[in-house]
Parts: sequence; structure tokens; C-alpha cells
Amino acid sequence: MIEISYALYLLLSLGLTVWVARTLSKNGIVFLIECFGHDEVLARSTNHLLVVGFYLVNLGWILLTLQFGSEPQTVADMFRFLSTKLGIVVVVLGAMHFFNMNAIAKFGRKVGQWLREDSFGNPVEPKAEGVVLR
Repeated sequence: MIEISYALYLLLSLGLTVWVARTLSKNGIVFLIECFGHDEVLARSTNHLLVVGFYLVNLGWILLTLQFGSEPQTVADMFRFLSTKLGIVVVVLGAMHFFNMNAIAKFGRKVGQWLREDSFGNPVEPKAEGVVLR
């Protein structure tokens, strides 16, 4: 029962982490491009770095939490074990998402403003490399 529980926990939590990372990366690029003053290269680079950091933190957390909790002895224990561990993973994924969104919104506004001004503080037209500007 213990080995099955650990295998299911790893499989489900890693799968959930990959799905969340891909979803956030795919849908977040538009937000990043806007935050970074339509600089697509900077936005894509930042997006990739965020995904790598997201994987490192979440995979580390998933592996570290294997040691916590009592080992399941019955099928009911296994469901409690999995729901507790996966619940913690989901909360951590959500917290990471909101932390990243807050940081990017604050940092992105500053970078976007900086990219839209020349060295004298005058407005500059944004670059439009493959990005449709409205």
C-alpha cells in the first residue's frame, strides 16, 4: 500500500505541476508581452525563466513532502494520504501563481514604462516584432 501511494502521489502531483506550468506559460505570454512594453523577446525569455523556477520550486516541494505524514496501511488511509498531499501541492501551486502574477505586474509595469521612454523620459513607440498592437 505504501509504495502504491507514493507512486500515485508522485505521478499525480508531477502531472498536475506540468499541466499548470504549461497552461500558465501558454496563456501568460500575452500578459508578459503587454507588461514588458511589447518587447516580445524579453517577455518570452522571462516566461521561460519563470517556468524553470516554477518547476524547481514545485518539484522540490513535492519531493520534500514525501517524508511527511503517516504511511497508509489501508485503502482508506491511501485516499486520505493522497488527498492531503495533493491538496498541499495544489495550494502551493496556487500560491506560486499569485506570487508570480503579483511580482510580474509590479516589475512589468516598471520595465514597460522604462522601455516606452528614451533616456530623457520622452515617450517612445513600442517595438512591434510579430506582435499586433491595438
